[in-house]
Amino acid sequence: MLGLQSVPDGLATGLLAGVNPLAGLYGYMVGTVSGAFSTSSSFMAVQGTGAMAMLVADVAVLRESSSPSRALVTLSVLTGIAMLVAGLLKLGSMLRFVSNAVMVGFINAVGVNIVLGQLANLTGYSADGPNRVVRAVNTFLHPGLLDGRTLAVGLCTVALIVVLERTPLRSLGLVVAVIATSASVHLLGWDQVATLNDLGVTLSGLPRPELPLLSVVPALLVPAVSLAFVGLVQGAGISANFLNADGTYPDPSRDFLGQGVANVASGLLQGMPVGGSVSASALNKEAGAGSRWSLVVASIVMAVVVVGFGSVVGQVAMPALAGLLILIGIRTVKPADMASVWRTGPVQKAVLAVTFLLTMVIPLQYAVLAGVGLSVLLHVVRQSNQVTVRRQVRDGSGQLVEVDPPAELPAHEVVVLQPYGSLFFAAAPIFLAALPDVGPGSNGSVVILRLRGRTDLGTTFMDALRRYAESLGDAGSRLVIVSANERIVEQLTVTGITDVIGDGGIYPGDERVGATVARAEADAASWVDAQR
Repeated sequence: MLGLQSVPDGLATGLLAGVNPLAGLYGYMVGTVSGAFSTSSSFMAVQGTGAMAMLVADVAVLRESSSPSRALVTLSVLTGIAMLVAGLLKLGSMLRFVSNAVMVGFINAVGVNIVLGQLANLTGYSADGPNRVVRAVNTFLHPGLLDGRTLAVGLCTVALIVVLERTPLRSLGLVVAVIATSASVHLLGWDQVATLNDLGVTLSGLPRPELPLLSVVPALLVPAVSLAFVGLVQGAGISANFLNADGTYPDPSRDFLGQGVANVASGLLQGMPVGGSVSASALNKEAGAGSRWSLVVASIVMAVVVVGFGSVVGQVAMPALAGLLILIGIRTVKPADMASVWRTGPVQKAVLAVTFLLTMVIPLQYAVLAGVGLSVLLHVVRQSNQVTVRRQVRDGSGQLVEVDPPAELPAHEVVVLQPYGSLFFAAAPIFLAALPDVGPGSNGSVVILRLRGRTDLGTTFMDALRRYAESLGDAGSRLVIVSANERIVEQLTVTGITDVIGDGGIYPGDERVGATVARAEADAASWVDAQR
């Protein structure tokens, strides 16, 4: 089933990518079989995806190159190399820094872009404009320029797919729909309806090896990294949700390597960039696949179609493929997911909106990188805003309780403070602002800062500690630091903070929770009494 469905799907993906549709079909065929032997997942179908195809469509170098086919080979191979590097360095854990808001905004915008990008093939009218949104508006403003027969073929294809999917044909319904509408074009003599033959597509057999074009490598590095990122994110979803036949979870880093191998193989055999396809993997599993050999069979089926029915492929109607793609695009858009993120909070709302809008108006390879940067920035902002400082005191029964620290440090008092949250460079100003202010009446006091559980402090945080210690010293008070980590004690020494707070200002902790703080508090109380 997967093999038969992949033939029109592969052609449509190549059309969506703006390259020779055969590159999509070859990518499906080669990616599926090479991924079957190289990934950790038993059921991961490594094929072209809508998101990756849209990224390829925005790579201007592929259209401007003197050899577009070799430029595409280069892009696929570079994408594979980027995935191989990610797998070798075990960068799967880095994907957690990409927020859900960014991915929801990006994937939904890709779905809209798929629909808008196929309006020309669906209607027979190629509108002018700098991006898909403007071209779509242009199309809707000129209904008289649309070709009725072309539009009818596309809409009939969509309707047939929807109807046939509810019959025993299920996923094969799209194959039947594309064949039926394409055959109707030929039988009705609608010569003005474009077919793959009009693009010069000639399927003469299995793909032949082709070498990359080294001169375009610099221009394709950013698109390749973006493609690798999108492919790996989608593949990670398969690794996390599709158990192997033996009941074990696949290894994400091994799947990264497998997708990299599949891309290199796809590129060298004239295929477009590929990645783990959630829909194809689900179809493979639902069709009763018991091992990775089901993917090999799917590739063999594709090869048989290519060899045995190659002359028929050129008769496939362009609006039929456009209708298939538009249906895929519509199903990619998930309003419920967007609404869920939108209700989460103002920051998530802003990230979702910015990512969605960027993906709609700028080339997707840059939108992906912008989304990654936005995710990292969001993570930094969120972590820095979660820094709090609490004061530890004893109640009447001797129990340790936490309260808000005083707004201003009182005179002749011992104040024990416990910071919470990530104390990295962006959080340093927030941490400093949360400490009690040091005023003219803050003399003769001791502030004990408890850093238990911290393993490393950056120079920005150290600078904040230095400034606070100096302000305490100017007011006639002291800063005492309690830490059980040797690395932090060393950092305090090499940055000169030990010299600022004086001898006895650092208390190395041990395995007894609270014992060192109690000792520091007792010493501080004696020092405060001596200052009265």
